Amino acid sequence: MNDASTYGLMAEFDSAQELVAAAHKTHSAGYQKIDAYSPFPIEGLADAIGFHKNSVAFLVLIGGIIGGLSGYALQYWVSTIAYPVNIGGRPYHSWPSFIIVTFEMTILFAGLAAAFGMLALNGLPQPYHPVFNVAAFAKASDNKFFLVVFSTDPKYDGARTREFLKGLAPRAVSEVPS
Repeated sequence: MNDASTYGLMAEFDSAQELVAAAHKTHSAGYQKIDAYSPFPIEGLADAIGFHKNSVAFLVLIGGIIGGLSGYALQYWVSTIAYPVNIGGRPYHSWPSFIIVTFEMTILFAGLAAAFGMLALNGLPQPYHPVFNVAAFAKASDNKFFLVVFSTDPKYDGARTREFLKGLAPRAVSEVPS
């Protein structure tokens, strides 16, 4: 029932409250592949569209562990294997002196993992998106709120989904071409 030339259907709303209420109803009706666009962050909208997965924290943890291990390994290799220098009688593997660089490398790698992980998981940079084909979407950065039901959703049916969205009392319902 999915038309390859249709990305989905878009409903336009005038307020954030209307968008959140419509998103709750849409998700409760069984639509799983939906997205919402607004000119500012709306508390509770992510839960309303069923977005519960956040992998950035896991990427930051992995980045921090890799950074800490690589910082410590670099210092160990330099101090004990490549250039062992006896300074003031301290042992070559003096772990207390390695703590500062290890900590800094942990912070650096965790920060880089957070930045690049966020960009990758958000699919950015994305200079083109099918919703840009809808003329009314230009107001998404000003004062309008949009809810999109993707045509790849298992429950999507062009006519039934359009009637469902019209039942949510939007300002307009538009087809989003691919």
